[in-house]
Amino acid sequence: MSTVPFGALFFAWCTLMAVAPIRRPRRLALLSWISSVAPNEVPFLFLYIVVGSTVPTVLDAGLGSAGSWISLALAVLTSAGLIVVALRSMRSGPAVQRALAEGLGKRWRSEIDPRLGAQLRRRLPWARILFVPWMFGRRDVVRLANIAYGDAGTSNLLDVYRHRAQPVGAPTLVYLHGGGFRSGRKNREARPLLYHLASQGWICISANYRLGAPADAFPHNLIDVKKIIAWVRAHGHEYGADPSTIFLIGASAGAHLTATAALTANDPTFQPGFEEADTAITAGIALYGYYGQLGGDEQPPTSPLAYDGDAPPFLVAHGDHDTYTPPAGARALVDHLRAVSTNPVVYAELPGAQHSFDLFHSVRFENVIDGIEGFAAWVRSRHRRVELGGPPADDVRQRIRPLVRDGT
Repeated sequence: MSTVPFGALFFAWCTLMAVAPIRRPRRLALLSWISSVAPNEVPFLFLYIVVGSTVPTVLDAGLGSAGSWISLALAVLTSAGLIVVALRSMRSGPAVQRALAEGLGKRWRSEIDPRLGAQLRRRLPWARILFVPWMFGRRDVVRLANIAYGDAGTSNLLDVYRHRAQPVGAPTLVYLHGGGFRSGRKNREARPLLYHLASQGWICISANYRLGAPADAFPHNLIDVKKIIAWVRAHGHEYGADPSTIFLIGASAGAHLTATAALTANDPTFQPGFEEADTAITAGIALYGYYGQLGGDEQPPTSPLAYDGDAPPFLVAHGDHDTYTPPAGARALVDHLRAVSTNPVVYAELPGAQHSFDLFHSVRFENVIDGIEGFAAWVRSRHRRVELGGPPADDVRQRIRPLVRDGT
């Protein structure tokens, strides 16, 4: 029985860090984030484990020992904390919807092309959220892995996610992973988003880029991002993409690169050898990013806040409990984008969200996905570029459905 309290203490600690994360000093803030990632995004799964492991122990051993009482007390407190975390995550939906109304206007839904509006999801995938939040694949989506877009080996590989029906003229989403510029890979984060949009007929791309010490990796990583955009323009049609409709999204370090790429579109400084390529994007999306400098007074500057180019429409989402990259940085980016750009900027600050909230099918990230999809539909409608170069969006979906019914 002596081992029971240790397990209970572990779950209690992780839950406590999700409910009330430590923000200072830096090392404890990092520990707080690592400890709380799982319970903060999949509290239901943690609740099943806590209840499922405690009840049999109490029934078998009774409450005749101090260890059993401690385990029961910790289980009750941990369960209560997980319920608080779950309820708080459900506030993300209203937060995202308020942000869209504030950034795009209260009537933003009515401005969406009806064909695109009909594709927007009406409810969350509760079965995945409650029971299999780690299952990402879909039968109707194919991942084409390790396609080279540059000459830097594994650092210049990307994956393409697309529907088995192989739609043409599809909007394109390019995802940039996080990892503090030092680590990370293309098939780790945001997989619920990539598979969902691919299932809806999008072409989704997740790419590696060059890594290293942050100040040393820049601008090589930014150049890689420009190469990815140029690759989509040159080769995207081979996979069914509409090269004129590119949404760039990044998380953490990837969000930094997304914002910088958006503000330096077609800047030859960051396009050596492919200066003539069009690296402008349709819209940018940044999740839990760091937007400051990567070293000292570098030239060229390493922060997106140092660039004044006219940005495309932007959606920025950040957690108010993020202890790794506090939300003050996201607010600074939003203020900067609104100051230099004529395009709308949507900012959603998510209640209770920590860093790395895009790892699972969680209530929070699924609400963010719905916000991203609504934002993208609004942008595409506004630009009157619904499925340019191919059939309208509803025709693409009509071609997809028969193939799914036929089982091909």
